[in-house]
Amino acid sequence: MVSTEYERRIAARFAGFDQDGNGYIDREDFNAAAKSVLAEFGTAARSDKGQALYVGAEAFWQGMAGIADRDGDQRINRDEFVNGAVKRLRDNPDRFGEIARPFLHAALAVADTDGDGAATVEDAERVLRALGVSAETAALAAGALDTDADGRIGESEVVTAFARYFTVPE
Repeated sequence: MVSTEYERRIAARFAGFDQDGNGYIDREDFNAAAKSVLAEFGTAARSDKGQALYVGAEAFWQGMAGIADRDGDQRINRDEFVNGAVKRLRDNPDRFGEIARPFLHAALAVADTDGDGAATVEDAERVLRALGVSAETAALAAGALDTDADGRIGESEVVTAFARYFTVPE
């Protein structure tokens, strides 16, 4: 795949992070994502799971800002996202997964309603919808996350898929 096609696809993924649609990714977008997931599952922000999700969102923001916020203004514009974060991580998707892991781990814990360490495909779909993914895409993506077809989605499946989605050409 040509680099410009790759950049076009990654730029389209920028919108997934820009929760408020203001043209920038910033700390508030990560907080809004956490708040949406908590609301979807009726989990209190002050609960252990709620606090873990906000801490995970902050860690994810700090990791992204450290890689992509080239001008230090505490927000990442589309060009910084494409040319900063993604180009630096394209050859190392595992690094991106590690940046996202605290948030993904905590979101999975919120979605893990029976406490067995994994979420159902349906609950993973709910997380994706809470993050602004369309119902159709969320259903397809959640189904694809269940790589071993056991009806459950664990952390390793989520982190690997997330990293590949944002760093590897399709």
